[in-house]
Amino acid sequence: MQINIKYFASLRELMGEASTQVDVEDNLSVNDLWQSLVTQKNVEFDTVMMAVNAEYVKPDYQLQPGDEVAFFPPVTGG
Repeated sequence: MQINIKYFASLRELMGEASTQVDVEDNLSVNDLWQSLVTQKNVEFDTVMMAVNAEYVKPDYQLQPGDEVAFFPPVTGG
């Protein structure tokens, strides 16, 4: 199935792109997708926020064909 991915803030620079489309296997969680992406790009980033179709999701959210996934670093204030 095909998934659209967007990276925001420092993740955009770390991943080397703002967005991409990938083909992934069925029954994949958003966290499984993230782990696969950081392994492919050989980067380390411990904490990431995840959204699917413009809504925050838990890491175990199961992806569906055509989902738009957004990854971004946690927002901090001060």
